[in-house]
Amino acid sequence: MATSSNSSLSGSSVSSDGDEYQPPIWKSYLYQLQQEAPRPKRVVSPREVENRPKYYGREFHGMISREQADELLGGMEGAYLIRESQRQPGSYTLALRFGNQTLNYRLFYDGKHFVGEKRFESIHDLVTDGLITLYIESKAAEYISKMTTNPIYEQIGYATMLKEKVSKRLSRARHNSKKTALMNEENSSVEKITSLVRRAALKQNENCYNYEKAHNFKVHTFRGPHWCEYCANFMWGLIAQGVRCSDCGLNVHKQCSKFVPNDCQPDLKRIKKVFSCDLTTLVKAHNTQRPMVVDMCIREIESRGLKSEGLYRVSGFSEHIEDVKMAFDRDGDKADISATIYADINIIAGALKLYFRDLPIPLITYDAYAKCIEAAKLSKTDERLEMIHEALSSLPPAHYETLRYLMTHLKKVTLCEKDNFMNTENLGIVFGPTLMRPPEENTLTTLNDMRYQKLVVQLLIENEDILF
Repeated sequence: MATSSNSSLSGSSVSSDGDEYQPPIWKSYLYQLQQEAPRPKRVVSPREVENRPKYYGREFHGMISREQADELLGGMEGAYLIRESQRQPGSYTLALRFGNQTLNYRLFYDGKHFVGEKRFESIHDLVTDGLITLYIESKAAEYISKMTTNPIYEQIGYATMLKEKVSKRLSRARHNSKKTALMNEENSSVEKITSLVRRAALKQNENCYNYEKAHNFKVHTFRGPHWCEYCANFMWGLIAQGVRCSDCGLNVHKQCSKFVPNDCQPDLKRIKKVFSCDLTTLVKAHNTQRPMVVDMCIREIESRGLKSEGLYRVSGFSEHIEDVKMAFDRDGDKADISATIYADINIIAGALKLYFRDLPIPLITYDAYAKCIEAAKLSKTDERLEMIHEALSSLPPAHYETLRYLMTHLKKVTLCEKDNFMNTENLGIVFGPTLMRPPEENTLTTLNDMRYQKLVVQLLIENEDILF
């Protein structure tokens, strides 16, 4: 069992008889192995070596053979040196003693030192990390291969018991926010909710929209000891020990990340902007059915701009549209886009179009794109609608709901055509390339597809009551 100081470094759970969060039991076997791993011992050259690369130190011995390197290391575990290859002058080899043998690795430098994927500031760090990995893999290969078979992730505390207890805490917090704020201040160590607990809490929130979202894992270097929040095992090594979800903060081994379900609950503190943010990530972070930018802009347009001539076709001033974008990125749903600030409704319409253009994954996703274009090329209306319906069913739920809401709005725009002169064809021209783009950036493909993009949006507006 891990000590209390180690276990407090990541994760929490709920005791069966109480309301307070208690540290879970982390599996410290791999941590103990890391502590036992051989330490690096630099073998320095007794002489000054000519033409020594500036990024190597006295551990560089020049052009020597494998046999000479082996002799210099003296059979000492963790001993290392660098030599220039006799077979390939200009290339360098790390000679390292481990497991009663000398291991030779081709060494590279591109501003940092590396043998494999990991890059290190110094040779000493590279060797330290290498010895830890070699030692743990030699002692615990079978253990590591079975780490994911009994994860803490799905056990009690995270999938069952936590839900009820965290829900009670959230309910109390809603009814007594001031008291909760004081309690948070006084007992910050108890009130820190990690990503595991936060996910359980959000699942219970009655206003949480149940959109599935994959975690956005990125290789991460953890400072100080860290444990995997999936399997509860130590994350070994000096750098790049595992991966962290940049949206919710979940920390797991790289191999464990393959088994984590698509249950990411983005943390609003980690979402730095509204525009250019993945749509599903944004709605889950804000716990809304659709991106707040879409709701707010459409609400503003429908309240004062449906009869505006050339709505969505006439451009607002680009600097003012940029101001709206910055307001959303800065203030979120507190952004002021009222007529008092932006009298020209074309600015709000322009900001809405910009939001859709800036999405990293288009509203009509890359996966649905080909089927939509194929449908637009068909001559029979029924077949067209059937194929478009099939394409829409493949959209992520948040994309589908946002598209449905937008098409309902654009239908309202067409009902005011005698005032705004915007029919389904005109709106198709505007929104075709705004809502969909081909998976591969190809100018010729984009140009060839433009008329079909227009037709797809036109069909969506005209048949929104059937398709959605």
